[in-house]
Amino acid sequence: MKLKGRNKVNPEFSMSSMTDIVFLLLVFFMITSNSPNALDLILPKAKGKSTNTQNVSVSIDKNLNFFIDKRPIQIDNLDAELKAALTGVENPTIILRVEESVPIENAVTVMDVANQNHYKVILAVRPK
Repeated sequence: MKLKGRNKVNPEFSMSSMTDIVFLLLVFFMITSNSPNALDLILPKAKGKSTNTQNVSVSIDKNLNFFIDKRPIQIDNLDAELKAALTGVENPTIILRVEESVPIENAVTVMDVANQNHYKVILAVRPK
């Protein structure tokens, strides 16, 4: 008398649910990792030491006057003036000083010129 066991374990494993999860994770990471290129800013802490890596200082006052190292310049000449001030400098760094009432577009103009020329930008802040 042969009796067959009815509780036989099936050795096959369905991979369809696993592939669905892997596919969804792949799509999720592809969507979230596709971020636009942003300007690299190094924001110093409000409390702490100041950096001495300054090569040139760009300031914008509330009247939208631009200065490089306390020397007034025209916004149209910003790129040429920065190139002249930072020629031959290794790891050129710009300290950006902007008054609170200045629209952000003016600061972004300086950051865009710095990004095009591969200059590092440090945004100056007031200590708390």
